[in-house]
Amino acid sequence: MIHFDTDYMEGAHPEVIRRLTETNLEQTAGYGNDPYTARAKELIRKACGQPGAAVHFLVGGTQTNATVIDGLLAHHEGVLAAETAHINVHESGAIEATGHKVITLPQHEGKLRANEVKAYITDFYRDETYEHMVAPGMVYISHPTEYGTLYTLDELEDLSRVCREAHIPLYMDGARLGYGLASPGTNVTLKDIARLCDAFYIGGTKVGTLFGEAVVAPDPKRLPHFFPLIKQHGALLAKGRLLGIQFETLFTDGLYERLGAHAVRLALKLKQAFVQKGYRLHLDSPTNQQFVCLPNETIDRLAQEATFELWGPRGETETVVRFVTSWATREADVDTLISLL
Repeated sequence: MIHFDTDYMEGAHPEVIRRLTETNLEQTAGYGNDPYTARAKELIRKACGQPGAAVHFLVGGTQTNATVIDGLLAHHEGVLAAETAHINVHESGAIEATGHKVITLPQHEGKLRANEVKAYITDFYRDETYEHMVAPGMVYISHPTEYGTLYTLDELEDLSRVCREAHIPLYMDGARLGYGLASPGTNVTLKDIARLCDAFYIGGTKVGTLFGEAVVAPDPKRLPHFFPLIKQHGALLAKGRLLGIQFETLFTDGLYERLGAHAVRLALKLKQAFVQKGYRLHLDSPTNQQFVCLPNETIDRLAQEATFELWGPRGETETVVRFVTSWATREADVDTLISLL
């Protein structure tokens, strides 16, 4: 079997494992109070161009979203997100479990539009009964989106402007950020994201680590008293150096960038093959997730030799299928899948 289900099926990049192994018997202070974590934070601040940023390491994506959103919102506020947003669809109500509502807006290939965000906020405060309603307290976006699409720099700047005019934070879910930054068509850099977002995270779980996400707040005052909140949400690792070592490795010698570029190159190779063989793309993704409309008989035949995900309910004659490459995908497996089409 060859596998294209998702981008966290493997363990970790061999260099990450090597660094964890060679430091295994060292004794360091817990909860991230170790020299490896300190170095990882400095490397991330440098990559973001934000020397004064707060950097926090959490164990997983859902915990990270729930913790950051809880930290950014007041009790009476909710979070604006696309109807396809991960926090709305695939996090089992984790945000609602913290007492905050996910307020959904229309999605456009997974993205929010700044004018629709602005219109919602404006109309909310024009309603004389708004104090009886859940206030829009922040905006959540993911980059890449759940459809593998990317915000352009203009789109990101427009969203940032709307949020700052409304005095609410813009938060980016960066679970697959490494693949977005590596896309050949993007004009958004990590420094742009740090300049335009009030908080975001750099995903490690899907881009080469065993586990872990790095939350960045360019202005630390945006997330005050964040450490105890991380612990409340069960996202604090006692052996914190395990996170520090992994992110120190990712941000040394361009490893994070190389891992992202590898996955995207193979995904685009697969995408080109689908098009050349006459299959219809569900949408035009420039990253490591590719969505294709396949006849059900083709799906059943491929499933004998490859794994992948149906994207939604199975249709009567054809179904949207998601194929995902990762930092560890082998070129030979992509070639095999292409030969099976």
